[in-house]
Amino acid sequence: MWIGTLYALVAGLMWGLVFVGPLLVPEYPAALQSVGRYLAFGLIALPLAWLDRKALRQLSRADWLEALKLAAVGNLLYYLCLVSAIQHAGAPLPTMIIGTLPVVIAIAANLRNARRDGRLPWAHLAPSLLLIVAGIACVNEAEWIALRAQAHADLARYAIGALLACCAVVCWTWYPLRNADWLRHHPGRNPRTWATAQGVATLPLALIGYALLWLFMGMSNRHFAMPFGPRPWVFIALMAAIGLFASWLGTTCWNEASQRVPTAIAGQLIVFETLAALSYAFALRGAWPNARTLLGIVLLIVGVAWAAKIKPVPLEYVEAEHL
Repeated sequence: MWIGTLYALVAGLMWGLVFVGPLLVPEYPAALQSVGRYLAFGLIALPLAWLDRKALRQLSRADWLEALKLAAVGNLLYYLCLVSAIQHAGAPLPTMIIGTLPVVIAIAANLRNARRDGRLPWAHLAPSLLLIVAGIACVNEAEWIALRAQAHADLARYAIGALLACCAVVCWTWYPLRNADWLRHHPGRNPRTWATAQGVATLPLALIGYALLWLFMGMSNRHFAMPFGPRPWVFIALMAAIGLFASWLGTTCWNEASQRVPTAIAGQLIVFETLAALSYAFALRGAWPNARTLLGIVLLIVGVAWAAKIKPVPLEYVEAEHL
């Protein structure tokens, strides 16, 4: 359990980087950032796939189809929604909405995967969920107060950003549940190999997306210097860094965690991504979080630590108690 939690922590630290990327290149369209990141991920995965080619040959056609689905929804669509949300509402609001993932995934997994993983007793899980919700609420309130204090705040634009962030939550509720299904059904497969397979599956999708976007921007007479924009080396370096650390390394660590930790608890460990994203955002601002935000962070950490101690109960025992 604790090794799995450590892997989830590293994954969260890597995934937190994706909230900073859009702030560093705000002039780049969200779609270009999404296909650019996963084009880099796919290219990084190619030499790794060659080194791991023996294990990859063991994957069936159904396995590759599943990797393609995970890549499309959990990678491209999720990041497109997230970048769009950040460009509309800034980093804090999408970070806070994505911060609800631990609660959403924990509830969904406890309802969906009880027969496979055992059920986490709701009475034991409730304090952890309440602590996480309270922590997110504290951070939300602090950022909302800061938003309303801005003289030229565009509330409609922020509302669109919030909606896009909710779409990202839906994508990333589906992704870890389906990803954990595959990993649990293939316990002998290396999580690193599965991360590389997803990278290889992402590459053709990203290439097609990049070509279509280039064509669309040319036809719409948008004055944007394709293929790499006005700051090509900054964009290429940023996409390569996010592709390597957030996509491949983050996915690898998350796969390791998913094989060790029940899905209902793993969902709560995504809170590490929220904490990392907030830390990076405040570092980029050059400001310390206020007392309410710090309280929220402490509550999030305590909630996750509480959840990590909960042991799943086999569903047969739960059903027997109700007879």
